Amino acid sequence: MIKKKLLTAVAIFTTLTGLTNISRAQSETKFIQDNLALCQKQVKAMLASKDLAANTFPQTIKDGKLRSGTLYEWTTGFFPGNLWYAYEAGKDAGLKAQAIQWTEKLAPLQTFTEHHDLGFMMYCSYGNAYRLTQNESYKQVLINSAKALSTRFNPVTGCIKSWNVFKSWHGKESYSYPVIIDNMINLELLFFASKVSGDTSFRHIAVTHALTTMKNHFRPDNSSYHVVCYDDKTGKVLARETAQGYADNSTWARGQAWSIYGYTMTYRETKDPRFLKMAQGLANYYIDSKNLPADFIPYWDFNANQAGYTPGVNSNANKINVKYRDASAAAVTASALLELSTYTTGQTAKKYKDAAVKMLHSLASLEYFAATGSNADFILKHSVGSIPHNSQIDVPLVYADYYFMEALLRYQKLNAGLKLY
Repeated sequence: MIKKKLLTAVAIFTTLTGLTNISRAQSETKFIQDNLALCQKQVKAMLASKDLAANTFPQTIKDGKLRSGTLYEWTTGFFPGNLWYAYEAGKDAGLKAQAIQWTEKLAPLQTFTEHHDLGFMMYCSYGNAYRLTQNESYKQVLINSAKALSTRFNPVTGCIKSWNVFKSWHGKESYSYPVIIDNMINLELLFFASKVSGDTSFRHIAVTHALTTMKNHFRPDNSSYHVVCYDDKTGKVLARETAQGYADNSTWARGQAWSIYGYTMTYRETKDPRFLKMAQGLANYYIDSKNLPADFIPYWDFNANQAGYTPGVNSNANKINVKYRDASAAAVTASALLELSTYTTGQTAKKYKDAAVKMLHSLASLEYFAATGSNADFILKHSVGSIPHNSQIDVPLVYADYYFMEALLRYQKLNAGLKLY
């Protein structure tokens, strides 16, 4: 009798546990679907906005209105990318047509060589366009873009030059070969081009850049410097400073996010365990930081306004006492962690996925997700462009929306038991 009761109790517990897990999965499925539907609604509203000009690309808000940038600004690829993600989420033919139209406006950039952001500009737009349409002409545009980006690589420094010049916040010093952590994201364009063209030089540049960055851009605790300046004749590191972070020795939140994303992607493309170890160390720094708020949406810099961290004399960060949040950093990190969780196992994988899901739920809350008809139709609020430059402070940013949608779509695949790649 006792044995029978015990078996019955086990059966009931198993059934209830199974129902709980099913219920939780159903709840998360609805969370994803609801938020993707809201994202599509916001994207469509922006397309209909009277402030959306035909030949400029949405960036942020200024004076309460939509602010767009020219073709050559680093953010141009994100709005077409948002259209592709919105189309992917709902298979709306009208959104696909708009995505094609806005993507093809970027065609002149395939020979652009003036800065490193060609990966953002072309892979977020044409990369998604090719993935979702298999249009062969898009593949050639991406190969041409990779060729253009490759012109900024110097084998002496072992990395791709980011900007043409970097002016220090400390005074009049300037550097002619700056490399920023953001550059890790642009390597995805090179890996793609190598695979589809058979040209191994693209892959060589990407791997070399990742290894050089791994050597020079990080501290022993796996926090990241923003800018590393090189001597292009000797390859020597001349300075490690910040452009958009609080101080040279601080950790700019979106920079850390770029690094997590970049090394996770580089591991995907190479399966080199050094890159996986790097990605995990960078992710652990973010998740385990005592300076990370409870909702996992970071302050714009992990060390802002703390003792021992001093901005350069010319930095606007000296004038800012508010510790602003940066939703864009959380969106990038959430997307990266979801992918990283698939390359790890057990409690480590759970740690990364749980952190990503927590970020997504925070971003989807009323605190960060804009109400319909507000926020100039951007999806997320409370991002930071560059406090040192006194630019785009506590505003929506188009790339925050891009990586939020990307993370939701990745979560949707994982929730359905599908592979990301």
